[in-house]
Amino acid sequence: MVRYIARRIALGVLTLWVIATLTFVLMHAIPGDPFASEKLTPQIHQLMLVKYGMDRPLIQQYFTYLGNLVRGDLGYSMRQMNRTVNDMIREGFPVSAHLGLQAIAVGVTFGLVLGVIAAVNHNRWPDYVVILLALLFVSIPGFVVGALMQYVFGVRLGWLPVARWEGFVYTIMPTLALGLSMMAGQARFMRSSMLEVLDQDYVRTAESKGLSRREVLWRHTIRNAILPIVTIMGPLVAGVVTGSFIIESMFGIPGLGKYYVQSIYNRDYPLIMGTTMFYAVLLVAMMLLVDLAYTLVDPRIRLGKASD
Repeated sequence: MVRYIARRIALGVLTLWVIATLTFVLMHAIPGDPFASEKLTPQIHQLMLVKYGMDRPLIQQYFTYLGNLVRGDLGYSMRQMNRTVNDMIREGFPVSAHLGLQAIAVGVTFGLVLGVIAAVNHNRWPDYVVILLALLFVSIPGFVVGALMQYVFGVRLGWLPVARWEGFVYTIMPTLALGLSMMAGQARFMRSSMLEVLDQDYVRTAESKGLSRREVLWRHTIRNAILPIVTIMGPLVAGVVTGSFIIESMFGIPGLGKYYVQSIYNRDYPLIMGTTMFYAVLLVAMMLLVDLAYTLVDPRIRLGKASD
């Protein structure tokens, strides 16, 4: 178990190094520099390059970048003076995480429940209703759902605020815009997984022994059916809590997504690379946690043996 975790951490570090290198290369492969589009005199343009170390050879910039990255120093934003990338992530991430965790709670909870209901009532009207809802919300992008809710519940009915981030009531519509598509995906996965497990011999054996329907579902069906869901939870959680860029922009939410969009538009190298690496670290950590979660969901799984 310990050796397995050590190997996964080493693999994670290697993955992060590859991502950091690719991000650096791609950023500098684009012709020009972040200040090329501004109306600066050649002297001021050169001073800006010197200020951010961009006048030095590329290989020297690369090792400086890696060295700062190891120390957790993501540098200063090129567009927001005197603000470090660390401060901007520290400011935006809690907002994105708040919204993302609410969306995950709604999407995963209702998705799993609907998936179980659909599988238990296979080929009956509850199954058809769940399939219809899943297809509907999978087909419609979250930003379209968000725009419709803003118009209906915000503009026409006036029940909810259209945008901004000032309290729980402001989080309802963006949470649903993110969570409904997630709910649809989880319901489809859970339904398929449950149907497969319900068809297994050990489930029929458990039923023949006289166990109640509830005991069969919980002890022999749901716990086994949920394993494929756990697999996709890592990247799902990392992606949602680091910010859904379009939804945050639509609802005026001051999360990490706002900074990421601005950094790409402005070619703010430190901010692009900093937010990318922050997301990558979170994703690698979540993937490791998913593997550990397997042992909790199904005690038969032993990571040490599985890895040999």
